[in-house]
Amino acid sequence: ACGTGACASVAAAVAAGYCSRDTDVSVLLPGGRLVVNWLSSGNVLLSGPAEISFGGVVAE
Repeated sequence: ACGTGACASVAAAVAAGYCSRDTDVSVLLPGGRLVVNWLSSGNVLLSGPAEISFGGVVAE
């Protein structure tokens, strides 16, 4: 799931009048369901499951 894309999509939906601020909006993505809320304060809240998608080691 792409949290950045989910937040941008909800911001665009609010700007276009499809939904309103201060409301939980479910975004269904191939990686799972995310919930986005664009608050009246201007902050955007994103919640959903977190999964490890990559691991690595930094060489010294």
